[in-house]
Amino acid sequence: MLWVKAFHIIFVVSWFAGLFYLPRIFVNHAMATEPAEIARLKLMERKLYRFVTPIGALAIIFGLWLWFGYGFSGGWLHAKTTLVFLLAGYHLYCGHLVKQFAADKNTRSHVFYRWFNEAPVLLLTAIVILVTVKPF
Repeated sequence: MLWVKAFHIIFVVSWFAGLFYLPRIFVNHAMATEPAEIARLKLMERKLYRFVTPIGALAIIFGLWLWFGYGFSGGWLHAKTTLVFLLAGYHLYCGHLVKQFAADKNTRSHVFYRWFNEAPVLLLTAIVILVTVKPF
């Protein structure tokens, strides 16, 4: 089970790296005016999203493997699972935004994306506290 835990942590860290960077690209894209820069940002968004999606899936798969391996005990684990579902929803919404930007249909400002970028930080903080402290 330690190998499963190690791979879970590796994929979680990698997934969060992508989820921290993708909205930063959205910030730059929302501010961009040059056609060449916009084309480059569209490419970066698409490639990063396609790269990080299977990583997020593997993080969830290894997490479920741990959950089934160790059992369904502790309210903290159920709270963490809820936050992971929210994180997966955030990830899927990022995919929607990638499509919106690709179609030149973004309607939000760079300020929105600066705030949007903070959601995974808050989720990561709560998840790490739940896993480490196990408050309930």
